[in-house]
Amino acid sequence: MSKPFTVNPQRFDPYKNFKFRMRMDGRYVAGISKVSALKRTTEVVKHREGGDPSSSRKSPGRSEFEAVTLERGVTHDTDFEQWANKVWSLHHALGTEVSLKDFRKDITIEVYNEAGQLAIAYRLYRCWVSEYQSLPDLDANANAVAIQHLKLENEGWERDPSVKEPSEPTFNNPAI
Repeated sequence: MSKPFTVNPQRFDPYKNFKFRMRMDGRYVAGISKVSALKRTTEVVKHREGGDPSSSRKSPGRSEFEAVTLERGVTHDTDFEQWANKVWSLHHALGTEVSLKDFRKDITIEVYNEAGQLAIAYRLYRCWVSEYQSLPDLDANANAVAIQHLKLENEGWERDPSVKEPSEPTFNNPAI
């Protein structure tokens, strides 16, 4: 028995990649402008049977989850900096540069449809900051927003099964 493609037969288009939000510590993080792809790679373990010397078989090995990079405009919000400082901070005494108590966080990436309805969500587990860029290159001749980068290592992610496909709303426009 095949699984139906969609519970919303009016939706034929895939979701766009520009309507998303990120939740951390139970609240939304403001200003996230870019999230890199969620990517998992599983090693291939090759082996062969003694009675079949001419070909090899393949089995799945270890799975690795690539780091996720977040970008947002520079503001006075210090959440990213404080999180990055839990891994290493300049002003801690020798031997206390790391806070192993709470440097890992679970985060959620939410994708919305064009009507602003939550369509898909992914949970990323045990994330921690492996790279933090507080300021970009500054250039007096440029016309750009200053962007922070945060690279998050993680120990896996999964789609949130509690998020169901929304029913597309109908907007009534009396002018039509």
